[in-house]
Amino acid sequence: MPKTREQAADGETTANTEALLKRLLMARGPGGQEDEVRSICQEHLQRHCDETWTDPAGNVIGLIKGRNSSADANRAVRIMGHMDEIAMLVKRVEPDGTLRVVALGGANPVNFGVCPVDILGDEQILPGVLSFGSMHATTGSPQGQDVLSGAVQWKDVHIITRKDPQALQRMGVRPGTRVVLSQHWRTPFRVNDAIAAHFLDDRAPVVAMLQAVEQVQHWRSELPCDAYFVFTTLEEESNAGAMYAAAHLPGETTIAVEVGPVMSEYATQLKVDPIVNTGDQKGYYSRHVVTALATAAKDCGFDPQFALLVDFASDASAVMSSGISAHAGCLAIPTENTHGYELVVDGAIEACAATLVRYLRNQPSNGAP
Repeated sequence: MPKTREQAADGETTANTEALLKRLLMARGPGGQEDEVRSICQEHLQRHCDETWTDPAGNVIGLIKGRNSSADANRAVRIMGHMDEIAMLVKRVEPDGTLRVVALGGANPVNFGVCPVDILGDEQILPGVLSFGSMHATTGSPQGQDVLSGAVQWKDVHIITRKDPQALQRMGVRPGTRVVLSQHWRTPFRVNDAIAAHFLDDRAPVVAMLQAVEQVQHWRSELPCDAYFVFTTLEEESNAGAMYAAAHLPGETTIAVEVGPVMSEYATQLKVDPIVNTGDQKGYYSRHVVTALATAAKDCGFDPQFALLVDFASDASAVMSSGISAHAGCLAIPTENTHGYELVVDGAIEACAATLVRYLRNQPSNGAP
């Protein structure tokens, strides 16, 4: 059964949530190379779903069949959370073995800072350091003006490998190689009643989805419609995985599970209560879906935070704006420092899971909006 507000906030499941979250945070998942995250999702889905598979685009999908599964496939709901994280791509290898990189997804150098990285070569993973150069520079240095002003750009940074180009070539490091924040810096950090880490976007929502899967399977005979839990690839870069999944799976409704920025601009707060996104840069979400998500949150004892997230996008808004999903909505976990060193409060992941479960249970028997 969905948890009450008090149960979600009292920490009774914090240990289990944190253990799974830590596994997912330590798993490297740059767009198009989410294998480590994919294997964890597959492991959990196989325990609880009627069917589990990976589609040709690389999305992991778990199906829990509803009681009217064969009656109307279009009533199915697709719930999407993405596996990928913001990262970097090698643009070129310099003669001294340093790497020039560009953003993969919505990343800026400030999101990572000067930090250790893992370079995901075709043959070997090797360590490196993302560098802005010496802080004792002046404007006479190539990167000096940007770095000293705090406006660091990708042209100002490089990755130190301490390898020559020939060695890097043998390791499979080339233009297009993914570079991610090192596992050395991925361990989550507790801040009183909250947990902080890089890549809670979208690992925290992935945990909420996996928890929802586990809860739903206990009463699958009462599920009004089929539920497809889709863990998507390439969301940060192009929403390509979601677009493929929406075009090939049954159903007319897509729900994205996301992190939601905590900002005064949006009147959102860092607390347990889920954010119900009403629209973003790719369009406005379906009114009846927004209402149903808010009702589900209230049924679980939460006070949903409505927000119009103008500088934001999700898998659901992407597929609806492209015309391959008739209806869409977005449920988000309130998150501080989105695309940086992110932070969510205890109970927020469980609150999102409980709301998803209640939303699925509240689906009308006749399929009407």
